This record gives sequence, structure tokens and C-alpha cells, in this order.
Amino acid sequence: MNNSQTSSSRKWWAILLSCLIMAIGGVGSWYVHAFYSQQTVVAVSRLGEVDQSGTTQQSQDKDLKSVIFENQKLVVLLQVKSDYGESLGSGFLYNDQGDIITNAHVVEGAEDVTVKMADSTIYKGKVIGISQDIDVALVRVPDLAGKDPMVLERKAKSEIGDDVIAFGSPLGLENTVTTGIISGIDRDLEIEPYTYKGVYQISAPIAPGNSGGPLVNKKSGAVVGINSAGTNQGSIGFSIPILDVLPLVENWSKNPAKTVATVSHSESETLASELISDDNTFRETAQYLVGYFYDSLNSQDFVGAYALLGSDWQEDMAYDTFRNGYIYTSWVEVSDMTSSMSGDDQVRVTAIIKAEERTESGDTRFSQYQVIYHIGFENNQLKMLSGSAEKI
Repeated sequence: MNNSQTSSSRKWWAILLSCLIMAIGGVGSWYVHAFYSQQTVVAVSRLGEVDQSGTTQQSQDKDLKSVIFENQKLVVLLQVKSDYGESLGSGFLYNDQGDIITNAHVVEGAEDVTVKMADSTIYKGKVIGISQDIDVALVRVPDLAGKDPMVLERKAKSEIGDDVIAFGSPLGLENTVTTGIISGIDRDLEIEPYTYKGVYQISAPIAPGNSGGPLVNKKSGAVVGINSAGTNQGSIGFSIPILDVLPLVENWSKNPAKTVATVSHSESETLASELISDDNTFRETAQYLVGYFYDSLNSQDFVGAYALLGSDWQEDMAYDTFRNGYIYTSWVEVSDMTSSMSGDDQVRVTAIIKAEERTESGDTRFSQYQVIYHIGFENNQLKMLSGSAEKI
């Protein structure tokens, strides 16, 4: 082989090697692009680590708020008058017959019970079952028959470390929600005349207004216990496992005590009259109703909010029109709420609301309004009879 042939051969090998390198580089570039285009690359900054948890945490918080709001609708405030005096407690709707589970010590010595719902509706209930040993009782409210109850955990008991929510009475100052964990199981204690065996110890404190309310698993949203007792320090509480009392309350529901009777219209009328005759209570309840109206809107519960309006207002404004008026409202904050008696058994509620609103183009704006509502009774239920809003 002469020198010219050798030189030519080297050139061909160089060209071939260059092509091979370019091909490998192209494949490598394609792989790097394909791999990293599917990921979010986070660089380490000297100013601090990048927080990627914001969106996820906001979604979780919103879910928790929804769980709380939906369950609060089915938690009730029980007002009891008996030979022992007056008492307050909580309860929750457990079946579609209008039966409410509560503590025995809440309704002890009483046959009739006044029941207040989260939307301030008032009903009469009857004690249809009560234990002398276990701190549990059952109250029937005929007007709640057919209403969807809370979901119960019917398969397994809770374990140490489970996140839980303790619900209290759903009206006014008694409206409480506390979170915690199952910090102990199979605890035994005695608070005469009741014996508590195998109960949950929880880190969520139980105040007097929480007695009889549900303990809910934060993850599943199902009722796992009945809040029953707290300590003097208030840092821990005790809850009866729902599985331990289900056979008892189911038997009461199927075989109610003979004292059960259908609540008459006159009894409901009496309840309304009692509330109206006390101006302070009437005004406080009216303000609560307006606050609950905006809580419903903030939870996107347009049906629930619309149901709080009086029949004349609903007749003037169809549900679709009402919903469309709030569909672009992300959040409403209520402040400076005041109330006064306005005659004709009505309360005039005035407030300032700050609304976060979305425009059709996707922008966010904040607006303030002065709102005025007239609250009164319609068919023995408190309703928002009329209202107006003026932008400020």
C-alpha cells in the first residue's frame, strides 16, 4: 500500500468516526430532553430550598374544610330541661329515621329534647333509648326522617396515631371542631354512674359542649366514636368506639320506647315563639344564620345556601340565577356584623363583606359590599326573608 492509499484510508476512517460520534450525541440529546421534559428540576439555592408543597397542602386544607363543613350539617345541639336542671350537649344523625346518637348524661331525666341544626332550624325530639351503665342514648326527631345521616365506621376500630376530628354543637358559641390523634386505646375509667370500658384516648380536648358529638376519622370522614369525657386539664379526652354501641342503638331504633310520639305542629310553634320572645337570642341566631349562609357559599354548597332563603325571595330568584351570581366568587369574608329588631318579629342584620371574585378573563379582584338582610320565621323555620347589597 502506497502513501496516497494510506492517507485516503485514514480520511475515510476519520469521516466515519465523526459521523458515529454525531449520531451518539444526537441520541444522547434526545434522551436527555425526553427524560427531563417529564420532570421538574429543582436546583439547590443558597437562599433556601424550593417549597413544592404549597399547592398540595392547599388542596389538602380545602379537603379538610369540606369534610368539616359537610359533617357539621349533621351535628346537632341538644337543649334539655329535666328535674336535674337545664343542660346542653351534642349529638349526630346516625340513620335515615331521624335518630340522633348522644351521651346518656346529656339527656338524663328528660323525655323531650330541643334539637337545633347547623342552619338554626329547631325541632322537637324524643328520647327513645338510654343506657343506665354505658354513656349513650338515642333521640328520635321525626322531622329528620329521610335525611342522609353521617357515615359510620362499621368494620374496624381505630388505631393509635390515627388522625381524628372531634365535632361539637353546631350553633353559636357551642360550635366547636378540634383535631388530634388517637393517643391511646382500650382505656377503662368510671365516672358515676357510667362505666367506660375500652374507650379511645384522644389528644383533641372535649369541652362540655362536645359531649355526645361524633369523633370522625380525618382521612375517611367516617364516625369512629362518641365524644364523652374530658380531663380537668382539658388536654385529652375520651371517646366511646362506635362499634361498641352500634348493637345497642340499633336495637333502640328498631324497638323504640313507648314514649315516642310524633311532634305536633303546635309543639314546633311553641319552639318558635320561645325563640322570638327572647330578643337577644333571636338576634344572635339571626347573625349566626347570615354567617352560615356565607360559610355555605365558601364551601360551594349553593343548594344549602339557597335553601336558607325565604319562599318569596326564592320565587323572585330561581336557583340557577342565584348560583350564577356566586359562581365566580372564590371566597367571602364577613365583618362588622350588627343586628337589631325591626318589628313584625324580624331581625335586621347588617354586615360588610369582602369578596374575592374571578373575572371571565381569569383575573382576580377584591370587592367590598354592605349587605342588609331581614331574618324571620317562615313555617316555623328561620329564613333570610329579603336582602340587599351595595358596593362600597
